[in-house]
Amino acid sequence: MPVKWVLHWQPNQGSTVSSQILNEATQCVESINGVKEGRWKATLNYYKPLLRDQTNQAEFPRDFLGISLADQPNKYYFIIRSQRIVVEADSSIQLIMERLQSYKSKVALYFEGFQYQLGDFRLRVGKVVPTHSENVRGIVMEVEYLPISSMEKSRKVMEEFLEIWHEALSKRSLPGKFVNIDLNFGEFGLGDNYTPQHTAVRYALVMAHMIATVQAVRG
Repeated sequence: MPVKWVLHWQPNQGSTVSSQILNEATQCVESINGVKEGRWKATLNYYKPLLRDQTNQAEFPRDFLGISLADQPNKYYFIIRSQRIVVEADSSIQLIMERLQSYKSKVALYFEGFQYQLGDFRLRVGKVVPTHSENVRGIVMEVEYLPISSMEKSRKVMEEFLEIWHEALSKRSLPGKFVNIDLNFGEFGLGDNYTPQHTAVRYALVMAHMIATVQAVRG
């Protein structure tokens, strides 16, 4: 599977995320000859246990994330951050969980936007919105380098591409920047060869950083 980085928009102190910034980012992709391929969508759910018997509390994770990815429509990924666990399941697991009622989704977020092809790169730029709402809570950008599946071998070319991207975006004088988070995938038992589990972990960490950023800006 091609290596993918997931960046998030970090607003400057005192500024907020808006659909205008998303529009500027997509226009910037097109200005560097990105070819629009269509729409994409991913979802993230934050689950908490429904404990009928409090004595079993220690046996259940306190919370975990469930993620569906645009390029893996038949799969669903669970991340238990506290224990550094990531698990791949069939997408039907969501129906099973609803019926079992052992965990309930407390927060659901959608990632949606446009997908672009740019040479050997595929870019996805989209907004983060809560279910049943149009309020933009964040902006994410996936950068995928199609020829290579080794994270170490692709690092230099990914960094060079992001330099070009940041330079193109800086001309628009936007109040913030796209940030990539360096992760230790070994903590989750993941190696150098890129897999969808790597992407799921990236989204989990991006969400944690975005929530912290929003709280810091508001504070």
